[in-house]
Amino acid sequence: MFVDRVDAGRRLAERLGAYRGEPNAIVLGIPRGGVVVAAEVARALELPLDIAVAAKVGAPGNPEYAVGAVAPDGEVSVNPTAGLSYQEVRRLSGPAHDKVERYVSSLRGDRGPLSLAGRTVILVDDGLATGLTALAAAEWVRRQQADRVVVAVPVASASAVTALESVADEVIAASMPPGFYAVGQFYQRFGQTEDSEVRAILGA
Repeated sequence: MFVDRVDAGRRLAERLGAYRGEPNAIVLGIPRGGVVVAAEVARALELPLDIAVAAKVGAPGNPEYAVGAVAPDGEVSVNPTAGLSYQEVRRLSGPAHDKVERYVSSLRGDRGPLSLAGRTVILVDDGLATGLTALAAAEWVRRQQADRVVVAVPVASASAVTALESVADEVIAASMPPGFYAVGQFYQRFGQTEDSEVRAILGA
């Protein structure tokens, strides 16, 4: 059980000590909550911080159920268990595309993205339930010509870790507890992270 995302980030950083000070490494947080975790990881490892925005595509009539996810460049990843084709998920992805564009504009402002080509990228979220948004982000990192992709989270379901291992070179989860149904069950405090908090973190 983590106290909050700051505590989770500090504890996750302990698992990533091999990357401390690596000159070619960078930490990317998945907004919004993942950026709070990533900031603590970046601080502990003395690495630069940036964001990788991704958003889930909700099912018709059940927007909380993810049938896919949209990456920062607009590419769509499909949930293989949802029973929908790539074309069907893409047709449903309009709101997720809008969310990604809105987040990028709101959170990054006039700061351009840091180059990922040839770098070791440590992709951080506050937890993995289905892992779909992290999968979309990891696939995007691959398309940016990163040399190595590491997905690191405080807590994850076993199925999400398995899914991410198909894309990432390494998946690090500080905890993979049984009976996983939601990320928030493993945090004492798991309130919504506001855009202003993310902007402040990136500005610092």
